[in-house]
Amino acid sequence: MSDLPRKAVTRTAKLAALPLGFAGRATWGLGKRIGGKSAEIVARELQQRTADQLFKVLGELKGGAMKLGQALSVFESALPEEVAGPYRAALTKLQEAAPPMPVRTVHGVLEERLGADWRELFLEFEDKPAAAASIGQVHRAVWHDGREVAVKVQYPGAGEALLSDLAQLSRFARLLGPLVPGMDIKPLITEMRDRVSEELDYGLEAQAQREHAAEFADDPDVVVPDVVHQSEQVLVTEWIDGIPLSEVIADGTEEERNRAGQLLARFLFSGPTRTGLLHADPHPGNFRLLPGEGDGDLRLGVLDFGTVDRLPGGLPETIGACLRMTLEGEAETVYRLLRDEGFVKESIDLDPDEVLEYLLPIIEPAQVEAFPFTREWIRTQAARIADPRSPAHQLGKRLNLPPSYLLIHRVTLSTIGVLCQLNATVRLRDELSAWLPGFVPEDISEDVPEDVPEGIAEQPEETPA
Repeated sequence: MSDLPRKAVTRTAKLAALPLGFAGRATWGLGKRIGGKSAEIVARELQQRTADQLFKVLGELKGGAMKLGQALSVFESALPEEVAGPYRAALTKLQEAAPPMPVRTVHGVLEERLGADWRELFLEFEDKPAAAASIGQVHRAVWHDGREVAVKVQYPGAGEALLSDLAQLSRFARLLGPLVPGMDIKPLITEMRDRVSEELDYGLEAQAQREHAAEFADDPDVVVPDVVHQSEQVLVTEWIDGIPLSEVIADGTEEERNRAGQLLARFLFSGPTRTGLLHADPHPGNFRLLPGEGDGDLRLGVLDFGTVDRLPGGLPETIGACLRMTLEGEAETVYRLLRDEGFVKESIDLDPDEVLEYLLPIIEPAQVEAFPFTREWIRTQAARIADPRSPAHQLGKRLNLPPSYLLIHRVTLSTIGVLCQLNATVRLRDELSAWLPGFVPEDISEDVPEDVPEGIAEQPEETPA
């Protein structure tokens, strides 16, 4: 029996206490207002207290609760510093670890899934987990052929916990909205529920990881550990050392942060073109910064392929075309493409110029050769979209996100959130030009210099932003 709180009554009680706590703090806030504190100060205090309780409970429960916490953690850079600062450490903990399950439970799962003689598969096996996350934990070991491996063991009852948590969390998703300005939490929870079966299927995860490992086997910039063995509830992969991205965010040098940001953007945009798969869980706990082959070189290690978006044709060309035409100021064409793809419903008429004005600040990083992603920038964007009085907020409410773009949208936002946490200066336009279909016109993308690897097209230096 694991320490994952699996009984519905226990888990529901913990989660149900959250909105009650929110309500209690709202009453406390009203008292503070009556006592003379300004609305702004009270709002910040309420937000901080709410976040403290939320992430404490989500981390304790693991399952779907912690999964949501990890998804939200990448957006902490959008919060005001005085609010985000005090609980950033709690968010980082959610990205990296959770309370482990008992050793006897781990041994029980290994015996059930690998056989009574499971120890003979390993030369060494560390009972203390190296990492513990939402639906499983990882143990360091040495495979019988001498390879260092990571052994991922799924919590017993993880599927039941995932569904129960997400169903409960969806009931008060509206109350979580203030924690991530400008983001609707309910579709995020719904999408997580729809992907529960994939998340729990280590067979699908192993397949996605093998495909990435094969494609990136000789890549100078990205390292994907290969799969060594897979069975139900147990996944064994090659072990990789490295600096967790959370540590780079906290203590990395400017060079490390910039390099990590560039490689993160490169991996996430190149993946769909190279493998037909989009890594859809880009929180810092899933990435490591590793030494490269040359002196001073750094590579990006990528972990956890439990959540992927299957895109056989790569990212939709409409995305690249819309970005390019927005930069070129082609309001009417952009509007027509958005309507054709379902971003603007047939029953709604919008001003194309207003749509262009709404999009331009969002794609500002693609306008310049290198863009400094900062918390200040993303907070400005979040405030612009979240303020009910702003034209951007009103227009955003009238746009529609087609289901086929939901996961792509979340991954893009999450990646931007991590880049801002890294405070990285990234040549994003280079990666979009190289990997995003439609971003570079065909007459440019076909004219590839001889020294550029196949599949990569770069914009000429004189191309206007």
